[in-house]
This record gives sequence, structure tokens and C-alpha cells, in this order.
Amino acid sequence: MNADQGLFVPLILGILEGLTEFLPVSSTGHLLLAGHFFGLRQPDTFIVLIQLGAILAVVTVYFAKLGMLIRDALAGKPYAWRFAVSVILAGLPAVITGVLLRDFIQGALWESPMTICVTLLLGGIILLFIDRMPKRVVHDDAFAFPWHLALIIGLFQMLSLVPGVSRSGSTVVGAMLFGASKRAAAEFTFFIALPIMVGAFGYDLYKSRDLIDTSIALQVAVGFAAAFVVGALVVRYLLDFVSRHGFAPFAWWRILVGGGGLIALLVFGV
Repeated sequence: MNADQGLFVPLILGILEGLTEFLPVSSTGHLLLAGHFFGLRQPDTFIVLIQLGAILAVVTVYFAKLGMLIRDALAGKPYAWRFAVSVILAGLPAVITGVLLRDFIQGALWESPMTICVTLLLGGIILLFIDRMPKRVVHDDAFAFPWHLALIIGLFQMLSLVPGVSRSGSTVVGAMLFGASKRAAAEFTFFIALPIMVGAFGYDLYKSRDLIDTSIALQVAVGFAAAFVVGALVVRYLLDFVSRHGFAPFAWWRILVGGGGLIALLVFGV
């Protein structure tokens, strides 16, 4: 980590992380492209560690709901256990694949801005198509998704291991293709993010424990705080925005960023 950058770069990247983590635009893709095109670089470990701020943003906004779910699960209420199992099923495929392919993903894929731009562009086109496609809503309650739908969403989430695809984007597309409403699809992705991101944070923290010193810890803390504040605002207002406008604005943003990045790479050789 370059000490000459001070705290400005961690602050900007933390804001970017909080802003994009729960939007279907790929937070990792945006962070990596910010490093490639604008020199806003931090070690790969930094990108994973500041995600804890976004995790706590979800916990803060949904604190009462999470507390009720835990209470009802301990009381043996079936709906709470079904929801817990659904979250686990939705997270397992990506967790297993992510652990097995971690070095390849953070090596070959994270070092390819071309791959990120292409996946942003294609993902935007797919998201725009799915958002506009006529479909019958079968599941309108994120807390009552059947187990088979949760597993299908988990399989879609595996695609997000490729930078630029987007974890929330892939899960939203999978959920909507199989009958979930836009709001329910977006809300479910908040909850399945918790075990995925906590696991990624803990695993990467362990793998990189020898690389973290006092100076790095300060920069991670700044990025973490920014991700937490901005992420909480996004989680608080995203569902209402999606209910009114759908996912088309995010699809167009992906197309703009991915297309612009490809032009910069192919035409200007940036």
C-alpha cells in the first residue's frame, strides 16, 4: 500500500464500495477499474476488508428484523428456520467455488480490465432485458422464498466471482427469472450477502494476516467507515427506488461504464 496516497484514496474507494456493493453494478469491478484508469490503487486485501463496512450497514438497517428472525428461530418457528436454510443454500455454491478459485480470481481475473469492462457491458444488456421482460410474479416475499429458488439464486451468484458480473446483479437476475418480484429479489440479496461477505472477509483476513500493519490498518479503517456510512444510505433507500424505477437505471450505468472502458482500452490504449 502506497503511504504517499495518504487517506484520500482509501476514503474515495470506501465511498465507491458503499455506493456499489448492493447495487447490481459490481463493486469489485468499479474498484478495480478505478485503480486501472485513475491510479486509485490499494492491495487486493484492502478491497475485501472494507466490505465489512457494507456488511455492518445491512446489519444496522435490518437490525430489528434480524433480531426478530433470530428470536423466532430460537423459539422454533418454522418460517425463521426456512429462511435461514434458504440463505445458507443461496450462499454455499459461491463460498465453495470462491475458496477453491481464490488465487485464480484475484490473480488472472482481477488483473484484466478488459474482462471487467466486457462483463459490465454484457451484464448491463442482460439486466436491461430481464427488467423489461414480461413475467409473472410468483414470489413477492423475500422471507418466504422456497428452498429450490434459493439454491437457483445461489448458482447464479457463482457468476459474480468474475469481476464485473456483480453479486447483487447475478442474484437479482436469477430470482426474477424464476418468478420473484423486483423488490423481493433486491431484498433477498441483502441477506445472502451477509454470510458471503463475512466469510470472504474472515478468509482473506486470515490469508493476509502477515501483510497488515498499523499503517494499513488505518487506511482500511477509513475505507471501512466510508463504506459503512454510504452503504447504509444505499440499503435504506434502494428498495423504494427499485419499486418505482426497476433496475434499468443500473443497467444503463453498467453499459456506460463498460462501454466507456472498452473504448479507452481499445482506442486510446489506456
